[in-house]
Amino acid sequence: MNTQHERRFRTIRRAGLLCFFAAMIGAASGVFLAFIQPAVPENQWSYPLDVTAFTAIQVWFALQHVGLLLGLFALRWAGALGQSNLGHIGHLAAVTSMIGFAVTELVAIVAAQETKGSPLVGIFGAAYGVFSIVLGAALVVEGIAVLRARVWQGWQRWIPLALGMWVFVPLLPALALSFLGARLAIAGWMLLFAALGWVLMGHAGRSARKNPELGFEGRGNPSLANPAS
Repeated sequence: MNTQHERRFRTIRRAGLLCFFAAMIGAASGVFLAFIQPAVPENQWSYPLDVTAFTAIQVWFALQHVGLLLGLFALRWAGALGQSNLGHIGHLAAVTSMIGFAVTELVAIVAAQETKGSPLVGIFGAAYGVFSIVLGAALVVEGIAVLRARVWQGWQRWIPLALGMWVFVPLLPALALSFLGARLAIAGWMLLFAALGWVLMGHAGRSARKNPELGFEGRGNPSLANPAS
């Protein structure tokens, strides 16, 4: 196999692997926050964690978003979005909003001791809301692009669309109604990202063996991005 092509396939596989583990640990983190004994009052921004633990987990969440971001990049690299403008726009918006999420996770640490009714917390709450809606819409657009491209087959082709739809139902309603429900909804969303990572790292190895002559995005040959092939 061409060394350059081998390196490219390996990059997709590693990105999928990092996305998978980041998402699985993210799901576990959501369950952990849902059931841990609260250390602070419910109206504190860091709830249910004290300031030290909140700081640590926010740093982790920022790093975790980098893993999810790599999954979004690998979706593009794998060629599953096809070559449409729709896929390009959705991808750009998804990447931008995921970066925004990562930055917000870090900056939100400064409000750890604030109450949930404070203006500063309101700003962070609005930021999370905007990034959630933009990311959800972008993933829906990417999901439509994947379906139209018909590069991936079977259940795999529905994952990007499911990731976007999950934001609007049940994630956003859960965030508005219940702390416990929100944490569990986030955990479920992370499991969908884990599924994306699993598919990406699975298809890269098979495609590398079957299509050593292909380029990075597998232009012109759907089997590169078909994890079932």
